[in-house]
Amino acid sequence: MLASMGLFLMTFSALAQPPLPAGEGKAIAETACAQCHSLLLVAISGHSREDWGKTVERMVSVGAKVSSNDVPVLLDYLAKSLPERPQPPAAIVAGNAKVTIREWPVLTAGAFPHDPLAAPDGSIWYTGYFANLLGRIDPKSGEVKEYRLKTPDSGPHGLVADKSGNIWFTANSKGYIGKLDIKTEEITEYKLPVEARDPHTPIFDSRGILWFTVQSANLVGRLDPKTGDVKVVSSPTPKSNPYGIQMNSKGIPFFVEFGSNKVASIDPQTMQIREYVLPNAEARPRRLAITQDDSIWYSDYSRGYLGRLDPGTGKVTEWPSPGGPQSQPYGITAIDGVIWYSESNVKPNTLVRFDPKGAKFQTWVIPSSGGVVRNMMPTRDGNLVMACSGVGKVALVELR
Repeated sequence: MLASMGLFLMTFSALAQPPLPAGEGKAIAETACAQCHSLLLVAISGHSREDWGKTVERMVSVGAKVSSNDVPVLLDYLAKSLPERPQPPAAIVAGNAKVTIREWPVLTAGAFPHDPLAAPDGSIWYTGYFANLLGRIDPKSGEVKEYRLKTPDSGPHGLVADKSGNIWFTANSKGYIGKLDIKTEEITEYKLPVEARDPHTPIFDSRGILWFTVQSANLVGRLDPKTGDVKVVSSPTPKSNPYGIQMNSKGIPFFVEFGSNKVASIDPQTMQIREYVLPNAEARPRRLAITQDDSIWYSDYSRGYLGRLDPGTGKVTEWPSPGGPQSQPYGITAIDGVIWYSESNVKPNTLVRFDPKGAKFQTWVIPSSGGVVRNMMPTRDGNLVMACSGVGKVALVELR
């Protein structure tokens, strides 16, 4: 359903109230963390001081503005106010489907493989977010090769392939879209407008136009690779953090607003954005998948739900994820009408299958524990690839 003005104001009012607990350092956290994420994402987190230190170090390395004097104050605040919490155990739900999960370690330790890509030639690619590289795995031989980027500290994030098999990526830390020519291994950089400083997730439409989200800058954009022309527009909802994006069968890009309880579409011609408000104000959709009937499926990270939006009627249906309200569903995709996603906060992480026909769940433990699967996608032959960020591995799920 479309947002009425009253509901919009109510939602924005709720979003405007920082959900962080009181304490010295709260103002620093509000300023620093809100540059890239919803504060709700911080509020529902919990780590040891050591792990908060690693998190803050990573965020500063990719552009979060925190002075050296403020870092100790921020760490004291986070460790005291948001301490480490026990992760809920993985919920194993039996079923008839069978899978085999194969995993490969990335070459560079600490590379933090962020997004995976099932390429047209059957290879699997990944972005090495903290190592400034792209990686390619040959699942037949197990050979892994990595490609260093030209611009230091680019923060490669999202991946997509064009019709020729070239690999495109978003440089989340340096404000450009990159293309790796698979024949020459040359990298071309397409600089984005200064306001589009942190491009997030890319997707091609049938015309070869690349669409992308820009999370902290609250933008959605498009790039014409033939001309290099770039245009960006703002999301109607302030601080809504456009995140995952996919294309429906009619060539319309749909994206989720991780900083709000909204899903949105953008007109390919006019770039006008239409928002759909999810019923629960606490919903925070992080990634999405689109089935053949153009239903929008989303992973509700903050509430532990799987959701379905019918854009034609605005009807929203939700199912609690097997791991419960703290399971943090994240990467998601669809294969032949069946929904696959990961639970990123259960221990160990799980791969979840949901069959809409019978509304039945089935789950498997990810062998390496997953380490948070931020994104996944189907292969051309109907299997599934995942990037297991925290454990430095990339996985192929073979469906049997």
